Amino acid sequence: MFKNVIMYRIAPGWSITAEEVEGRLQDNHFVECGASQEKSVGWSEPRGEANGPLLEVVAGQWILKLMVETRALPASVVNRKAQERVAQIEASTGRKPGKKETRDLKDDIRLELMPMAFTKQGSTRVWIDREANLLVTDAGSQARADELVTLLVQNLPGLALSLVNTKVSPSAAMADWLVTQEAPQGFSVDRECELKAADESKAAVRYARHRLDTDEVKQHIEGGKMPTRLAMTWNDRVSFVLTEGFQLKKLAFLDVVFEGASTGKDDGFDADVLISTGELQKALPELLEALGGELPLA
Repeated sequence: MFKNVIMYRIAPGWSITAEEVEGRLQDNHFVECGASQEKSVGWSEPRGEANGPLLEVVAGQWILKLMVETRALPASVVNRKAQERVAQIEASTGRKPGKKETRDLKDDIRLELMPMAFTKQGSTRVWIDREANLLVTDAGSQARADELVTLLVQNLPGLALSLVNTKVSPSAAMADWLVTQEAPQGFSVDRECELKAADESKAAVRYARHRLDTDEVKQHIEGGKMPTRLAMTWNDRVSFVLTEGFQLKKLAFLDVVFEGASTGKDDGFDADVLISTGELQKALPELLEALGGELPLA
């Protein structure tokens, strides 16, 4: 259900029903790119069933899915075609097209080639916990999360979102855990880490499948390199990589989480939602606490 986590706090006072959300999302239902369209963005059925609802509600938790389709038209192809046409113009007229004419040629070529370009689709899930006033997106980058949030705020009136920030920076907290070799209660430090220097050198050290409770790691931190990524596990149930920007990467629910869970084909989606949101509802507040608590909204 989720491989990444970027958290947003919903400003108090937002009141809207699931039915109203469904209607608003339908106004921006995902449609595949047209022949000359470079990019299409819209909301798609989270359950993956055509003509299904765009908002799924499972045990009070709201699940949405943003779909993005782009046409891949390499700039190198456009430039090569443009050079060929410039050469043809020079050969036939004896003059070399200027910068503006060359730009216009490239625009024409782009329109001609666009229908033949391959399309690529990607989706991003959204989980809204109304009771906790929390929105979680599965976006793999802040840029994708920003795009999603912008569209969501446009589609849902009155919705105001702020990134969740902590009183202690993740980088400082991770450095302390590595130097003291003491993870916060309920968490363990795993065997993956990245350390980067803050000076102009931007020197970096990466550990993979490597013990981190060593003097070498301490020396790197004491020498000025700060953690930017650190693999951790919560209560032997959820593993992830914490980043300096307070994002969770490589999120995985461990086998113990699925013990006793239903594996029926028909309720697979509902079971995934229940398990993933149920675990994160407990893990995320504890992670926030380990980072000194959440900074209040401005």
